[in-house]
Amino acid sequence: MSWFDRARAAAVLAMVATLGACFQPLYGEASHPGLTEKMREVEVAPIADRIGHYLGDDLISNLNGSGAAPTPKYRLTIHVTLATTTPTVESQILTADAATVAGTAQFDLVKIEGSKVVYSGKANAAAVYDRTFQSFGNLRAARDAEIRLARSLASEIELRVGAALAEVR
Repeated sequence: MSWFDRARAAAVLAMVATLGACFQPLYGEASHPGLTEKMREVEVAPIADRIGHYLGDDLISNLNGSGAAPTPKYRLTIHVTLATTTPTVESQILTADAATVAGTAQFDLVKIEGSKVVYSGKANAAAVYDRTFQSFGNLRAARDAEIRLARSLASEIELRVGAALAEVR
């Protein structure tokens, strides 16, 4: 390695080190003071079905991962609809070898005091899984796809709720 390559590498490292201090989380305390506490004050209402169980757990963890239980000021109500499609069919045996689970979560963030809707939105996600001739394998793959789908929906809902709460005074 020549001295020129070493100097260039050192310059790149110095630039990266100085720019690394400029980045801040989108919904961090520095950019939106009090937002983390507001997100902890969101109560997730029970969601129906198995996907609701996974989605609710992910949302509770994402919104309030601290373990603290402050008095809720907001309630998040969610209605989830699922659809499973089989876009590819094996032509020789006429069975689907893959499936897609698509989910839509319609949600409302309501201020508990006064029941005013703060934000309404819709989140969409999809998860693909392979199908085989084994029925238990298909059931397990479908459930794993639902878990991935719930995690994706929870992440999208968390971002939208965070953005909505950042605007609330």
